Amino acid sequence: MASKSLSTASRLTRTSATPLQCLRKPLSHTFAPSQRRAVSAYGYEQAKALTFQEYGDPPSVLSLHAHSISPPHGDLMTLRFLASPINPADINQIQGVYPSKPTFTTSLGTAKPIAVAGNEGVAEIIALGSKPKEQGFKKGDWVIMNGPGFGTWRTHASARTQDVMRLDEATREGISAVQAGTVSINPCTAYRMLKDFVTLKEGEFFIQNGANSGVGRAAIQLGKQWGLRSINVIRGREDKEEEERLKKELKELGADVVITDAELQSQEIKEMAAEWTNKGRAPIKLALNCVNGKPATAMAKLLASEAHFVTYGAMSKQPLTIPASMLIFKDIHFHGFWVSRWAERNPQDKQATVKDVLDLVRAGKFKDTPVDKIAWEWETKGEELIGKVKDALEGYRQGKGVFVFGKT
Repeated sequence: MASKSLSTASRLTRTSATPLQCLRKPLSHTFAPSQRRAVSAYGYEQAKALTFQEYGDPPSVLSLHAHSISPPHGDLMTLRFLASPINPADINQIQGVYPSKPTFTTSLGTAKPIAVAGNEGVAEIIALGSKPKEQGFKKGDWVIMNGPGFGTWRTHASARTQDVMRLDEATREGISAVQAGTVSINPCTAYRMLKDFVTLKEGEFFIQNGANSGVGRAAIQLGKQWGLRSINVIRGREDKEEEERLKKELKELGADVVITDAELQSQEIKEMAAEWTNKGRAPIKLALNCVNGKPATAMAKLLASEAHFVTYGAMSKQPLTIPASMLIFKDIHFHGFWVSRWAERNPQDKQATVKDVLDLVRAGKFKDTPVDKIAWEWETKGEELIGKVKDALEGYRQGKGVFVFGKT
């Protein structure tokens, strides 16, 4: 069973315990009535994290856990988180169906192992041991996570240099915490898929489904910057005014064509595609798929011979069905892409990709995905934070949910 959600944690102060007691006694989980966060004593940092003991439905298994972090030494440093998004992969990881697993540990002061939720975010270094200093890290630096499974839904963390990638001052200049905290997954996924599978020339097409997603919006904007043309598929809405508003919004980002999944699967789609591509003289050489099922197969049918079809998600939870004719006669190449594995294998390319995207953001050439900021203060209760995760799980948001940390 998951531990009971904690909305409060005791403070370690000079008036409540002697130095010897601070070293020997674990924190109790009760707040002083004032609910005020005391200044850390004797170098210990007080932290809270959304954690889980077992896989399951996030609202059922998540709890807010309070603990202390000892002063960093050796190769350790202490981080204070600034912004951490709620991504679909985070939900899947808590459910136990994501290929990357979190680390379950008792190092946060629990009898049973727990894991901290969240994979993406940006944090500030507030204290560090000798080795990070020798490697050029310093207090006040911003860092993002090197890979999944670190656990970013928390106020503070202890980390090693290999866990993080530092954003140098030039990369960070003019960038908000939310922008930095959401750059490493969706924009990097779009960037690499557009660059790494086929060389698209200016004026050539790519097609994608899930065009309203964070990856989809990033691909539209990056493609526009590079002179590419895009055909974008969205899920049809019962509210046709909302559907038209969304189509207009994506076109304002730089989309050339926006259609619904119903239009994609209509009998008129071949004639429509011929009109867009000047009867195939501007072939569609790349498809980006995060949906699967029949709409994905319909999208693949529009590709030119020897094109590339890249799958990075499975929102419909349906299999991807590939007609043999596409493999035999059209020689279409089907690939999978997982940005976490790519980043692990290509750390220098990740750093360069993050820098390129943030340069575009700074220049006003790349707009943020709409976000719903979720304030996380020290006094914020566990049930409030878990409720926001539940909202994200059920789709009750106008934008990506992002924890934005205040006075923690």
